[in-house]
Amino acid sequence: MKKGLILFLTMILAVGVLAACGSSDKANKKSGDKKVLVMATSADYPPFEYVDTKKSDEIIGFDVDLAKAIASKLGYKVQVKDMDFGGLVQSLKSGQADFVLAGMTPTEKRKKNVDFSDIYYSAQHMIVSKKDSGIEKVEDLKGKTVGVQLGSIQEGKAQEINKQIPIKIENRNRIPDLIQEIKSGRFDAAIIEDTVAKGYFEKEKEFKGFTLSDNPEEAGSAIAFPKNSDLTEKFNNELKNMKENGELQKLIVKWFGGEK
Repeated sequence: MKKGLILFLTMILAVGVLAACGSSDKANKKSGDKKVLVMATSADYPPFEYVDTKKSDEIIGFDVDLAKAIASKLGYKVQVKDMDFGGLVQSLKSGQADFVLAGMTPTEKRKKNVDFSDIYYSAQHMIVSKKDSGIEKVEDLKGKTVGVQLGSIQEGKAQEINKQIPIKIENRNRIPDLIQEIKSGRFDAAIIEDTVAKGYFEKEKEFKGFTLSDNPEEAGSAIAFPKNSDLTEKFNNELKNMKENGELQKLIVKWFGGEK
């Protein structure tokens, strides 16, 4: 009877120790997780974010390097999460991501749902088409089918153009889809950020493009955060430092090959 009682108490003690260890492990894991920030992006936007399938399945690019540089200064690591561009803002609202870096423009509509850092890069819109399309200026788009990325600033730009010149607007989730639709003849043209478009021109020799006259700030890229995130100010401070000490310019030269 005594032996049975001792065995029972020993088992109770063992279970308690295991439970305590389990709780400790969970706490440590949770504590460790706080040092990892989830960056949501749409990895179809070279040189901002993309996968070089010839080398690996890792997402690389200007935005990825920028995120890792800033996060490192703040004591964080970065986990990059790929998704369709149209779902990026929602990923912040639902808590799936800590921030978005995806060449995103801080429009007034987006500002109602998320907070933004300062502009870290400015670019322009480009009309992309085949060289034999006969499209040389905006007026040539009349009656044409124009592709844009779903949820992008270019989608809004196409709607602006449509108010002056009637066009048929089609959207797709990914930039490569727009390029493929032009190649197949289903789209006459697409509106893509100029830096990204120029990257495709290197591979697609039958393509050409021209930029639209815009205020650069309207096509600028910023980092998006959930509303009232304490990361916004922290990232902004580091971004400012990188602009002042030349680190940001070095990344721009690395990925774009020139000054902006």
